[in-house]
Amino acid sequence: MMNHHDVLAVYAAMADLTEQMVMAAQRSDWDQLVLLEHACAAHVQTLREHDQGTPMRGAERERKIELIRQMLNADRQIRDLTMPWMAQLSKLLSASGTERRVLNAYGSV
Repeated sequence: MMNHHDVLAVYAAMADLTEQMVMAAQRSDWDQLVLLEHACAAHVQTLREHDQGTPMRGAERERKIELIRQMLNADRQIRDLTMPWMAQLSKLLSASGTERRVLNAYGSV
């Protein structure tokens, strides 16, 4: 089981990872973004498996809240950076699917 100090250390690591994810998204380094996302997910799993769930108080609680706010802010930035890329990817996939249907219907010229 994890104590409050251990839990805060995991939250701090996750906040650091999400900041790295923002930087990867700013560079359009999608492969690195995915790797960092997997690392962050591993920390979430660690918390699920080992956090006692004992409520924090005082400075520890405030630190946890601040780390969560940092992660939410980074998540918002990542979404703002990835949404245009996802839209472009969706258009490419749609166009490719249309081309494939035309080729299937009419054959290659």
